[in-house]
Amino acid sequence: MTENTAETTTENTAGDILVTGGTGTLGRHVVDRLAAAGRPVRVLSRTRGPYIGDLSTGAGLAEALDGVRTVVHLASDPLKRGADVEGARRLIAAAAGGTHLVYISIVGVDRHPYSYYRAKYEVETMIERSGLPYTILRAVQFHDLVLSAARALARLPIVPVPAGMSFQPVEAGEVAARLAELALGEPAGRVPDMGGPEILGAAEIARIYLGSAGRRRPVLPVPIPGRVAAAFRRGVHLAPAHRDGRTTFARFLVASSERSGYAGADR
Repeated sequence: MTENTAETTTENTAGDILVTGGTGTLGRHVVDRLAAAGRPVRVLSRTRGPYIGDLSTGAGLAEALDGVRTVVHLASDPLKRGADVEGARRLIAAAAGGTHLVYISIVGVDRHPYSYYRAKYEVETMIERSGLPYTILRAVQFHDLVLSAARALARLPIVPVPAGMSFQPVEAGEVAARLAELALGEPAGRVPDMGGPEILGAAEIARIYLGSAGRRRPVLPVPIPGRVAAAFRRGVHLAPAHRDGRTTFARFLVASSERSGYAGADR
């Protein structure tokens, strides 16, 4: 893969911007950022208009892409093998020549055996070979995902965590700000990875969560066998040279508690 680290100075102002996955954790932030910048934004949805379309069948894509000059492709499904690849193939085929395709990927997908990561890498390769101008940003796991895992494990009387694994979670809103900047600029190829401000062991993440929720549980590191777990232990998914995010996991938990009151509900 080629990487373009040059800063973008030319603003792309032609046409509407279509966001796939615009109602998800990341997508909502991206849509808000682009709208705040004054750009007309379309959100592709399978159920809600005005731009109804389905990447799994291609239905509605031509209409949603009509007049669009930039696509921010965020739609993804970790649970359906092949969905990301087939959806990207249909999106690329339906996009007009010269459409700027901005894609969110994951750090380490080119070196990780996890099937979902391999699919993301296959999409990257498809985009690079599509002939469309593109920008690809790889990011680490979001705070929201790490929180969901910690919350689920903390329901047990003893909290099991994968031994030897660390994570570098980042705030989804901060990734969205970067994606919006890239979408408003010129195609830049694969840009530098984006990571969170700190690398935390799985046990440390669990203890931070337990403390924020006011709960006491013993934390037990558990060895996980297999190639996928080994890749996580090696830190293939980390970006230690790119600690771009500013919001720590602890601060994210405080902000989440203030918004939803989840901590008290978990006790």
